[in-house]
Amino acid sequence: MPARASARRRAGARVCHLTSVHPAYDTRIFEKECRSLAAAGYDVHLIAPAQQSRQVQGVTLSAVPPARNRFSRAFVTTARVWARALRLRARVYHIHDPELVPIGILARGLGKRVIYDVHEDLPADILDKDYLPRWIRAVLARLVDVGQRLAARGFSAVVAATPAIARRFPAAPLVVVQNFPLPSEFAHAEGPPYASRPAAATYVGVINEIRGAVEMVQAVGRLTPQRGVRFLLAGRFDTPAIEARLRALPEWRHVEYRGVLRRAEVVQTLAQARLGLVLFHPRPNHIESQPNKLFEYMAAGLPVVASHFPLWQEIVEGTRCGLVVDPLDPQAIAAAIHWLLEHPAEGAAMGARGRAAVHARFNWGCEEATLLECYAQLCSSST
Repeated sequence: MPARASARRRAGARVCHLTSVHPAYDTRIFEKECRSLAAAGYDVHLIAPAQQSRQVQGVTLSAVPPARNRFSRAFVTTARVWARALRLRARVYHIHDPELVPIGILARGLGKRVIYDVHEDLPADILDKDYLPRWIRAVLARLVDVGQRLAARGFSAVVAATPAIARRFPAAPLVVVQNFPLPSEFAHAEGPPYASRPAAATYVGVINEIRGAVEMVQAVGRLTPQRGVRFLLAGRFDTPAIEARLRALPEWRHVEYRGVLRRAEVVQTLAQARLGLVLFHPRPNHIESQPNKLFEYMAAGLPVVASHFPLWQEIVEGTRCGLVVDPLDPQAIAAAIHWLLEHPAEGAAMGARGRAAVHARFNWGCEEATLLECYAQLCSSST
């Protein structure tokens, strides 16, 4: 097809993103993918749990009632999402949750173009479910792995969030669209100059045991008698139990818990800290993950203290943007925090190198081009 005819065919093409799990304004789904597609001229619709439908920054949000529990989400919310999707008659349907895979298969059966966006390594995530017996985890992870691979072969494209996830789909039509930050989001944060900021470390994200919540609080507590260090903590507690456990720690009095923040508030919190913590435990779903918060700390010009996984070590030491430690050792974490606070010039230089690495390599602009090319090909094809 001639390039000009192909462009005319893509202009204004209706595309629909579907999620029953993620919030409507999820960073990857809404802020990056949907807004990038809208800016490129697509008629973008997002079906997601929300209180009301509305038009937001070029994206039409079609709200479904948030689920009350997992059972309701898996069956009732999924059915509502599917019903809304059918009425839209979109050229491309982009699903974001494993529980929507059956919907994707149905849509393909109706001749629709379907993209499966894989945010997490689901089989590895299942292996992390400590509440399940080990043998059940192993069997379930294997079944899910095989099921995903078989389903993916029939989709128009699979979008993987990391190269490690991409390796799960060797036979699928695949592109890797990594979840790197938008540098512009952190360009105009209001905060004191780095050297004059108070002694504060930060973590923003889901708060649970396997993401190092206990060790981070304990590490900051060890430093407080020496430095009066504060821990700026923000995000959603994974369970009431982890919230109760953390609040019961004697070191909790050094925590400034800021709740679940909007994007602008995240940026402001990072602008008030001297370093960012990302200390996931060595679990199957973590070893080769690429947590968005690591790159957001870098984009904000913060030196990082990160888990000493080989991939993370390659990123952090390769860009010279921070320190890596054993995430299970609060003393080692405390020592790394102490070093960065005692060496502000070196910390500022690490932060500057991290920001430069994001602008050069680890940024959404590079990934956006891959996403748009994938859509251009699908909207220009006949199947």
